[in-house]
Amino acid sequence: MNTILPNWLIILSGLGQIFTALIYPYIRHQVFDWYNDVKQLKPLNQEIAKTYGRYIQGLNFSFGIIAISFTNELKEQSALAVALTGLIAAYWVGKVATQIAYYPMYDIPKRRLFKVGSYFMNMLFVLFAVVNTLLFLHNIVGHYKLV
Repeated sequence: MNTILPNWLIILSGLGQIFTALIYPYIRHQVFDWYNDVKQLKPLNQEIAKTYGRYIQGLNFSFGIIAISFTNELKEQSALAVALTGLIAAYWVGKVATQIAYYPMYDIPKRRLFKVGSYFMNMLFVLFAVVNTLLFLHNIVGHYKLV
């Protein structure tokens, strides 16, 4: 696999991941009314739900910072590049698979902003999955000299 992704695409993906982390609280509050739903849980379950929400937000932000700060290193075909791009690719491919498998069952509010926003966010998730999967494949092929 001789194709190497251009740095600008990796950086764009990183900026998008940071954007998803920053917009995440707005989406939970305004689109999904998440906080009112969480209030119906037992106190420990409330904290668990909030903690996992922060994990998601933190991972998205961290993956974005990594993409922007270590763009070239993510392409260097080292064992660490294989592991890290594999982790990030699995995370985003899993997110896209979850979106496809489960989220269509649920209705989001019908406001135009939310409808357009859902398409935009899904396009971002696919971008992240594709960019990081291509990085992973580039790294694994080069690291293990498969071609």
